[in-house]
Amino acid sequence: MSKAIWFYFCFSLLSLTLMAGDIQNVELAGSWYPDSPGLLRQTIQNYLDQAEIPLLQGRVLALVSPHAGIAYSGGVAAWGFKAASLKPVGLVVVVGFSHRQDYDGTAVFDKEGFQTPLGVLYTDKELLEKITGQDKIFADSRPFKAENSIELQLPFIQVALGDPQVLLLAIGRQNLQNARILGEALYEILKDKDDFLLIASTDLSHYLSQAEARTIDASTARAIIKLEPEELFSICSGQNRACGLAAVTAVEICVKKLGADQAVILKQATSADNGAAKTNVVGYLSAAFTKPDRKIIQTKESVKMESLFNLKQRKELLGLARKTIDGYLKQGKILQVETEDPALKEVRGVFVTLRKDEQLRGCIGNIIASQPLYLSVRDMAIAAATQDPRFPRLRTEELPNIKIEISVLSRFKKITDPDEIVIGTHGVLVKKGSRSGLYLPQVAIETGWNREEFMDSLCAEKAGIAKDSWSRGDCEIQIFTAEAFSE
Repeated sequence: MSKAIWFYFCFSLLSLTLMAGDIQNVELAGSWYPDSPGLLRQTIQNYLDQAEIPLLQGRVLALVSPHAGIAYSGGVAAWGFKAASLKPVGLVVVVGFSHRQDYDGTAVFDKEGFQTPLGVLYTDKELLEKITGQDKIFADSRPFKAENSIELQLPFIQVALGDPQVLLLAIGRQNLQNARILGEALYEILKDKDDFLLIASTDLSHYLSQAEARTIDASTARAIIKLEPEELFSICSGQNRACGLAAVTAVEICVKKLGADQAVILKQATSADNGAAKTNVVGYLSAAFTKPDRKIIQTKESVKMESLFNLKQRKELLGLARKTIDGYLKQGKILQVETEDPALKEVRGVFVTLRKDEQLRGCIGNIIASQPLYLSVRDMAIAAATQDPRFPRLRTEELPNIKIEISVLSRFKKITDPDEIVIGTHGVLVKKGSRSGLYLPQVAIETGWNREEFMDSLCAEKAGIAKDSWSRGDCEIQIFTAEAFSE
């Protein structure tokens, strides 16, 4: 073998060795989560299948996501990742913290990639170079060894979001200064990007009783979704309320500058909800931060329908719904009521929706009307408060914080061409065999979905049929309009 060939051979081996050595392997597989690729993927997919797709206004910019053993917090984490999966994601920035090393500032993972049982997630080298070297932000892969605040997010990214590039960061000392510096730096590197997702990795309270944890975690969650990062840090610092408080604060600082205007709690639970003892629990939260899409604003402005009900009639129906729920919760009796208004005596389908802190708290309706509208509103109000299987029965003390919305439906029209569906104007009902699903018109406006996203979700998530059934002509499609009004 010539010297030149021998040199090339040795150089190639050296290059491959260096490349392979620049991939960091996870260390918690087999203990915190399955190390079998098939079992890990199936476990996460099962959690995603059980999670519900929330109705979010605009694009998801960031999540708050827990990082305990997958058996305990995986079901909560899945809600956020399912929400984020509705739009393509090309970059995921995970902001965690170091449980074991003490340093001032933020470490940036600077290796080529992270190897999980599901494959390698590769580092975004361009953003790595941009953020490294800024004040108190430095390259160092050591804090990422066996760091659950980072590692537990990675398999969910791979199953829910595919194969995006990643930028992994771990805060050292969790003070407000470090959170501010990181939040500003993240804004600077992300302000011109669109297809990214930020993840703030944190659990909530640690080692309290189940009752104590529920109370404290509910308060912490409310503070998080206020989207006031410095107030959040002031309230929660040193209080055993969020172990990744600086990570959440930094992410909130960033997304507020990026235009986020809403934060929504997706799911809350504790380790006791998944089999651990109720005397020593850890709290978990999944939340999403969203930015309104331009098309949502345009759609809301363009969808102007002739009103069927005047202000007095709307107030009468909304008042009836509230009075009915109040009486039923307190006394268990159905309100007996009459009206002389002909418009309220028409036989129409109607949905009653309850929201608490801008989150869905119940929604029940009838598609095929069999009684006057005002009586349907009365009955659907009770059903939304007490019979929606997705939520516990509404409690009397919750009612003052409940916002009621009523959607009165038009007659349904069967169509064969999906192009007839006008997003933001039409609600849609799909049927196949014994399965059916319905979305009200405002769902598209609230989520920012286009026709394909709207119909895919309707088929898969509401009707439980193949998501492309509507485009293949494999289901019946009916459209309708709705007049929605709320308190």
